[in-house]
Amino acid sequence: MNGIIYNRMRVNGGAPVGELREIVVHSWDELQSAVFDDVWDDKIMRYRDNCIYRGASDQQWDLVPSLNRVCAHDLSLESQVFRSFRKYGYAELAGYSGFWHLLPVAQHHGLPTRLLDWTYSPLVAAHFATEDTACYDRDGVIWRLDVTDFKRYLPEPLQNKLKDTGSNIFTIGMLEKVIPDFKQMRALDDEPYALFFEPSSMIDRIVNQYALFSVVSDPAVLLSDIIEKQKIACRRIIIPKEVKLEIRDKLDYINISERMIYPGLDGVCRWITRRYSALGPLYNQLRSPDSQGE
Repeated sequence: MNGIIYNRMRVNGGAPVGELREIVVHSWDELQSAVFDDVWDDKIMRYRDNCIYRGASDQQWDLVPSLNRVCAHDLSLESQVFRSFRKYGYAELAGYSGFWHLLPVAQHHGLPTRLLDWTYSPLVAAHFATEDTACYDRDGVIWRLDVTDFKRYLPEPLQNKLKDTGSNIFTIGMLEKVIPDFKQMRALDDEPYALFFEPSSMIDRIVNQYALFSVVSDPAVLLSDIIEKQKIACRRIIIPKEVKLEIRDKLDYINISERMIYPGLDGVCRWITRRYSALGPLYNQLRSPDSQGE
C-alpha cells in the first residue's frame, strides 16, 4: 500500500504548506498509481487533468528559486542581474525580444531568476527526482499542483485574460499585453500572487521537458508561502532512496533520460556516465527480482 499522509506539514523547517498530501511510493508500479489513478475526466471520457509537476533529488528541498538562493542577502539585485545579462549577452540574445521571452532563456542558461521550472509530465518530474546519483542517499520528491487552484487569486486583469482565451496557463504573448515586466506585475495587486506561463518553443530542452514556469509577483515571497496563505491543495510524492534506482532504470527503458531531457552531446555524455556507473552493487544489494514491485 502507498503511505499516505493527509495534513499540513512543514517542509525543510519552513512554514507549513497548505493542505499538503504526501504519498510515499515503494515501487515503479506505485509511482504509476500515484500519478495516473485519478486523472480520468468523465466529461470527455479521456485521461486529462490540470496538474503540473516538479521533481527534486532531495525531498527536504523547498520551492526556492535560484534568485532567492543566490541573492537572499539582497533581492533588489534582481534588476541588476537581469540588466547585466542583457548587456553582456547582447550578441547571443539579438534574436530574442521582450522581457518574457528573455526570462526563460536566462533561466535555461543558469542566471539567478525568480522562476521555478515545472513540467506537465509526471515522468519527466520523476527523471529530475532520480537523475542525480550523488543524492541517492536521500529520498526524492515530485511536487504536484493543480494550476486552476491559483486562478481565482489572480488580479482581475489577469483573470480576464485567461477567461477570454479559455486558458489556465499564460503564454508569453498574453503576459506581454497585461504585465510587460515584473514592475507592472507587482503593481496589479499589493497582495502577492503566483501565475504559471509557458515559454515559446525556442529551446529544444524546453520542448523535450514539456516545460512551464511559475513566477510570484513579489520576489521575497516563495511559492510555498502562496500555497500556504491561499490554502492551495498540494501533493508531494515521496520516492524513498531504496527505490530510486529501480525507478531510474525503468525511466531509461521508456527513453526518459538525459539523452532526451538535455538534447545534444552534453546530455548524451551525462546519460552514458550514469548508465555505466556501478550503481547496482551500491544501491540494489538488498533487492532481488522477486521483491521488486511488492
